[in-house]
Amino acid sequence: MLLAGWLALGCASIPVRVEQADPKQVHRELTANVLSTGEPSARSIQLLERFSLRQKYRKDPAGTLALLHRDLALRGDHRRLAALGELSFHYALRSGDRRYYFLAAVYSYALLFPGPDEERLPEADPRVRLAYDLYNRGLTKAMVRAENGEIVLRSGTHETPFGTVEVEVPEAELDWAGHRLERFVSAADYDVQGLRNRYRHSGIGAALSASIGPVEALDAVPSERFLPGMRVPATVFGRIEDPRRALRESRIRVRAEIYTPDEATTVSIDGREIPVEIEASASLAASLADSPLWGFELRGFFSGSFRPLRQAVETMSQVVVGQHPVEEQDEEEGLLFLYPYRRGRIPLVLVHGTASSPGRWADLVNELQNDRLMWERYQIWLYLYNTGNPIGYSGGLLRRALETAVAELDPEGTDEALRRMVVIGHSQGGLLAKLTAVDSGDRFWSLVADTPLDQLDLDPAVRETLRLGTSFTPEPFVKRLVFVCTPHGGSYLASLSVAGIVSDLVSLPSNLTQVTAELVTRNRERLLLRNISRLPTSIDNMTPGNPFLKVLAELPIAPAVTAHSIIAVKGDGPPDAGSDGVVRYESARLEGVESELVVRSSHSAQGLPETIEEVRRILIEHAASD
Repeated sequence: MLLAGWLALGCASIPVRVEQADPKQVHRELTANVLSTGEPSARSIQLLERFSLRQKYRKDPAGTLALLHRDLALRGDHRRLAALGELSFHYALRSGDRRYYFLAAVYSYALLFPGPDEERLPEADPRVRLAYDLYNRGLTKAMVRAENGEIVLRSGTHETPFGTVEVEVPEAELDWAGHRLERFVSAADYDVQGLRNRYRHSGIGAALSASIGPVEALDAVPSERFLPGMRVPATVFGRIEDPRRALRESRIRVRAEIYTPDEATTVSIDGREIPVEIEASASLAASLADSPLWGFELRGFFSGSFRPLRQAVETMSQVVVGQHPVEEQDEEEGLLFLYPYRRGRIPLVLVHGTASSPGRWADLVNELQNDRLMWERYQIWLYLYNTGNPIGYSGGLLRRALETAVAELDPEGTDEALRRMVVIGHSQGGLLAKLTAVDSGDRFWSLVADTPLDQLDLDPAVRETLRLGTSFTPEPFVKRLVFVCTPHGGSYLASLSVAGIVSDLVSLPSNLTQVTAELVTRNRERLLLRNISRLPTSIDNMTPGNPFLKVLAELPIAPAVTAHSIIAVKGDGPPDAGSDGVVRYESARLEGVESELVVRSSHSAQGLPETIEEVRRILIEHAASD
């Protein structure tokens, strides 16, 4: 009986057992860490248990961290480093002591990049990926913040519980494209809205977003102009030489290096190429959030002389590509760059539609610049123009901007990629794009007068303006066109009576007003339309049956240029009888294109996933056709 009692007691006290559980719950418990739950991971808790420190950590976390730090010289310190990195971050979260965020970054760096004779965890160990994230977040949160939350990058010496940290921020690291990067903010601190996807390229470094300051270098490329208010993805990497030895000696030297995607997407550490953490989507969203582009859309349509970017450009001390300096130019049109010109990358030129702006390409830009294949082969240029102006005039300005850009960026003509340009136009922008790849001869001018342009009595500047908007030849550097919802046969909305009222409200720029005055007052008898009172607006040009539009529709695309159509049709009915609400299918269809895709959408289809995937397919095909 006594024996049976003891056996029963023993069975009742067995502490180890297993129970069936939800695999998802088990996975969450095994993979949870301080960054996802705010509490240490199972592996850090295991190390505390191993050294009987779990209870001590609860009561005295700083003292426990000191004990673990003291024993770093012992064998197996790579496991201590993993726990120290996470527990330091955890303690910083609880205490608000920013010094421990920095220590979390240093411990994690030492775990990831030991000396040649030091132990390291296998790459497949989840603590390795966590160490990258702890380094990135620890470095970000350890940085000095201004009162407005902006990150201040500067050299200095800082005290930590376990020694001194000397931080060096070389001034040259803040230079970008001849400008100074400033007003840094953490990309992780912001929620992104308005973009279909937010991308983060995992790697190492504190992913920040920076504004572009004034020109710093005399050799800054003067032909570049960036998106107004643009923010640049800028990743800060803190390089630590011999980190484990530095920890043991309590003297840590950190050299800051700043990487932008156009400069490098990897960093070399101990002979290994490590990807840089990049948050391009956050910077794109921040660039567009308060951009003057949105205000430009309607005002730029009704007023051909409206220049909303003047102040932004003057602040940046830039010169518009293909234009005169801002104080001398009369047009707002110009190319906007997201990054400096990159040799060996094919320009992808995006031309927006009526009463629109480059901001409407946001989803397409976001998808393409976060696709490594697209990033390595292409550079995106945005074209901005006043969409109420005559289409021929806007097309001439686009051509002039592209011609000047190619000449200034590659005067020796050695960059073959620059001469494999792809132009994508949405709506009216597609008509402008076509004007880069046709030979018009005198067909457009013959709609105006039966006398050659050079024989009219005109001011030289007026003559050149007329030539700009009526004479077109294929641009040799344009090799592919993509038309998105383009009204080759006109827009039926443009033929409505209300469209005529809208067209009457469009104000043309002063140089076009001068064109009308000189044609009427000095050459009336030589004009075909002798009762002309004003030049046509873009609405007039896009009215079905308009002579300019008919000529453009009849002009073939140059044989050396490949063209594609993406046509939107609303509803599920047959495409032939449908429209996108602005352009009918039959108007958007163009004979002789390489491919045609019908997407079920309204007119604003440029950001549609199906459109973006078709553009991606076309660009892959183009890149492979070397």
